[in-house]
Amino acid sequence: MSTTTRRKVGIAGAIVGVASAGLATAAFAKRYAVGRIRLRPDLEANEPLGELRGRPTTVVTSDGVSLYAEVDGADDAPLTVVFCHGYTLNLDSWHYQRRDLGDSYRLVLWDQRSHGRSPRTTAEDSTIDRLGDDLAEVIAALVPGPCVLVGHSMGGMTVMALADRHPELFGDKIKGVALISTSSGKLAEISLGLPALLAKAVHKVTPGTVSMLSRGGTLVDRGREAGNDVAFLALRHLGFGDSKNVSPTVVDFAESMIRSTPFEVIANFYPALMSHDKLNALSVLDDVPTSIMVGDKDWLTPVDHSRAMAEALPRAQFTEVPDSSHLVQLERPTVVNDALRDLLKRAAADSAADGAIDNGIDSAAGGATDGAIDNGIDSAAGGAADRAIDGVADDPER
Repeated sequence: MSTTTRRKVGIAGAIVGVASAGLATAAFAKRYAVGRIRLRPDLEANEPLGELRGRPTTVVTSDGVSLYAEVDGADDAPLTVVFCHGYTLNLDSWHYQRRDLGDSYRLVLWDQRSHGRSPRTTAEDSTIDRLGDDLAEVIAALVPGPCVLVGHSMGGMTVMALADRHPELFGDKIKGVALISTSSGKLAEISLGLPALLAKAVHKVTPGTVSMLSRGGTLVDRGREAGNDVAFLALRHLGFGDSKNVSPTVVDFAESMIRSTPFEVIANFYPALMSHDKLNALSVLDDVPTSIMVGDKDWLTPVDHSRAMAEALPRAQFTEVPDSSHLVQLERPTVVNDALRDLLKRAAADSAADGAIDNGIDSAAGGATDGAIDNGIDSAAGGAADRAIDGVADDPER
């Protein structure tokens, strides 16, 4: 080997060595950062996240998908609360709401198609309208009385699709709605916290990139498994508003739900989210008590989107939750649960008022019927008496 060749090999080896050292240093720094975060005091360390369970059941949809659901809480409650989870999550994302509301209300939690314990479906069936039809079938199968719907992110869009496709359910069956960290449309125009030109470029290349990666979904999923520390750090900053103080246990919990969603599913639903447009369907919700909640640092479904929905629903209660982002139901459960309790009280009051009106109508109808019967008896008796008198008058010898 010549001196020149040896020099080139040496330089190449040095470059590879430096690169390897850099990668190793970065990996160590990443592990060190994650390790330090997880060593901090964690108030949620002993919280049984993802361990609460209800009575399992399935709902078979009109296109043959067996959706997984759980029924929990008080069976004799006057209202059922139906929880619809968000994109890449599952029914366990409602942990704190299940924990705190189950003593007072009957709860139905379900995994949307291709998420959680529900089976995978095709890209063609991965649409928001199909999710709205799924929700209608869940309600028909598992909710015998009045209910309130609670939707987070894609789950909120599911509720809007239900309003668009089955408006007759609102006011009669559905007594209230909560829309949490969601949007009625135009998600393809959000800035993602980036400068306008960069955001536009990202939106332009993302659909093609997602589609391309979905073809190698298994390999992508393996990479996601290997990079869970990176995902932890990214989610801690992007999914939560107060990244310095958010519980590492909660971040791990959320990241595990996202990681369990196959990338192919993420890719299948992505076009549906970007094309979602249900602003016109919001008018249906104006007939029932509605609560709109959003974290003030939410960059996935920004505050402006929730404000636009609130403007379309002037009677809705609007709550902007401070120091929180897209996973507000996990990050600020007390604020979210207080707003839900207020909504449920309003919905219960409306439901009770409707029941009183119905009973009043039934009583009035019953009274009218009794009166008609009494009048009929009186008329019949009067007619018989009149005929008897007429008979005597006609035949005086009787």
